[in-house]
Amino acid sequence: MPQGLKLFTGTSHAGLAKDVAAFLGIKLGDATVSTFSDGESQVRLNENVRGSDVFVLQPTSTPVNDNLMELLLITDALKRASAGRITAVIPYYGYARQDRKVQPRVPISAKMVADLIAAVGTNRVLTVDLHAGQIQGFFNIPVDNLYASPILLEFIRSKFDANRLVIVSPDAGGVERARSFAKKLKCSIAIVDKRREKANECEVMNVIGDVSGMDALILDDMVDTAGTMTQAASALREKGATKVSAVCTHAVLSGVAVERINKSVIEEMIVTNTIPLDSKREECSKLTVLNIASLLGEAIKRIHEESSISSLFA
Repeated sequence: MPQGLKLFTGTSHAGLAKDVAAFLGIKLGDATVSTFSDGESQVRLNENVRGSDVFVLQPTSTPVNDNLMELLLITDALKRASAGRITAVIPYYGYARQDRKVQPRVPISAKMVADLIAAVGTNRVLTVDLHAGQIQGFFNIPVDNLYASPILLEFIRSKFDANRLVIVSPDAGGVERARSFAKKLKCSIAIVDKRREKANECEVMNVIGDVSGMDALILDDMVDTAGTMTQAASALREKGATKVSAVCTHAVLSGVAVERINKSVIEEMIVTNTIPLDSKREECSKLTVLNIASLLGEAIKRIHEESSISSLFA
């Protein structure tokens, strides 16, 4: 058991936190996280943390604002209880898509959230597959941005024949990610180009690359409403793909996403558990959820021991 290492969590993803604690061989920290009748969050630490190296595991997924507030309050409680070092472990970083001004007079929310996390006393951040890697620069504290690719690649290798596999980027922005996966899997790559030819006309999905007779695997970092992914899947089938599957790190799956996936030609949706998916699993039989507890646990162990974690970025 690592000495002086403690792991706490809020109400967001207790299941993943327990798995990480089991990997580390420690008990999950004893804290009470509740709400007042008016909705205010309340946190109480029920054990001594003075001088400890503390990690707070809390993805800021739905309900985003409640989970973010729990993370901030737990961190503040730890700081006031004289914890030695506090690391925020955020498997899914909410507000990451608002990383720049795309319109006049709008906030850069990803930067504001980074400021909040640092302001309450966080010493370090550990996260997985940031939507935009440059968000690391929004923090004035160290940020370790892990990649779920080792876990995803291991599963893909066991499931698919590389000779019949083509990795597909659902848009131009994901080409670099798709190319990296294709290189490691030694398979081909394709791109779905979505465009509206004329005003008031439906978007056209053009497939760049040969997918005929191949098993197509659509790759993205996150799936939110699943509109683009399911449309891309239909286009791939029309171009002759024998089977279409999808893989992503963060399964946000908001709104009608599950309904779209169930009705789509996608045969399997491979995701990780950076976001809790208990109810979504029941609603969508196509979901295959991979556990990232070992990845997070190994990173936490190395940070605690002050050893390198660069090999985990592969």
